[in-house]
Amino acid sequence: MPTRPIFHLDTALAKGLRALLEQLQQRLSLRGPLGVYIAGGMAVHLYTAGRVTTDVDAEFSARVHLPSDLTVEVTREDGTRQVLYLDTNYNSTFALMHEDYLTDSIPLDLGIDQFQVRVLSPVDLAVSKIARFADIDREDIAALVRPGLTNANEIEERAMSALTGYVGGEAMLRLNIRAAVAAARRAESDRSSPSS
Repeated sequence: MPTRPIFHLDTALAKGLRALLEQLQQRLSLRGPLGVYIAGGMAVHLYTAGRVTTDVDAEFSARVHLPSDLTVEVTREDGTRQVLYLDTNYNSTFALMHEDYLTDSIPLDLGIDQFQVRVLSPVDLAVSKIARFADIDREDIAALVRPGLTNANEIEERAMSALTGYVGGEAMLRLNIRAAVAAARRAESDRSSPSS
C-alpha cells in the first residue's frame, strides 16, 4: 500500500478498546512492554469506523492470562449501549495467516505505557477472514476494499502465499479464496462506479 492507513480513534468503540487495554494493563501488573496485535471486527472498525463488534480479537507477544470478567461498557454514537470484552478464545492459528502478518502489522498509538499495540494490515486482515468466510467476513473484506485499503489482487497474492503454512483442508480454502477475491472485485467495482 502506498500510504499508511488512518485509524478512526474518535469512535466510542475505539475509546472502549483503549479503556479495555488500560484495565488489562492494570490487572496484569506488567513489568515491561507487551505486544498486542488487534485483529477481527475491532481491527476492521479501526480502519473503517463502520464495523460494530462486542468482542476484541487480540494476540499477545507473550503468554498472558486474560481475565474473563474484564469488560467495558460503551455508548455508541447512535445511543446504543454495549459491553466490550476481550475474546479469551481467539486463536490466530485457526485463520489463514501469512507468515509475516505480525511483522507487517501497523502500529497504533493508544497512549498505553506497557502495551505496544499494532493492528493487522488491511490485506492480512482480509486474508484472515477467508478460512471461516461467513457473511460477516465477506462484508468485512468489502469494507476494507471499498475505501482502497487493500484490493482483490493483493488479497489473492497474500492468501495464496499464506496457503503454504495453513493446516487444514486446502480444497475448501481454495474455494474460499476464489470467493473472497470475487467479493473484493465486486467491492472495487462498487467503488469505481458513479454514485447513484
